[in-house]
Amino acid sequence: MSKQHVMLDLETMGTSHDAAIVAIGAVEFDKDGIKSEFYETIDLNDSAKYGEIDASTVLWWMNQNDGARSEITSADKTLYNALMMFDQWLPKSACVWGNGSDFDNVILANAYDALGMHQPWLLKNNRCFRTVKNMQPKLKLERIGTYHNALDDASYQCTYLRMLEVITYE
Repeated sequence: MSKQHVMLDLETMGTSHDAAIVAIGAVEFDKDGIKSEFYETIDLNDSAKYGEIDASTVLWWMNQNDGARSEITSADKTLYNALMMFDQWLPKSACVWGNGSDFDNVILANAYDALGMHQPWLLKNNRCFRTVKNMQPKLKLERIGTYHNALDDASYQCTYLRMLEVITYE
């Protein structure tokens, strides 16, 4: 049986370990490609109860395109419900790849903790896409989708990682 991998991307209202999450995007993949997708947007008012909002990040979001901004202005799901849905979707033995060893995985784990929930992946299965990407800086991949849409970003990062051919799937 091949090892399961998930590429995770969050959209947040800050850059600290306890940033308010406004979107969770993830794709499950293996050597043959993307197997399933997860995407939920989270009501900012609810997320702000459990995470920090940084003014500079809010200003940064104001300068993003309409497609990216709509992701954070039209959500109505609570953080608790989004985390429960992610927990149910995520294969429990999956390696979870985030874009930065101190960003996506850490922020999501802290959100679970803030709500008194357990993160649904094993700590030993944390993986860092940014580190691997920076080891192969010459690879160029045309971007498809909306920048700063969590699902589009996760899909792009997954495609990039798969092209590097550095993962063992067995």
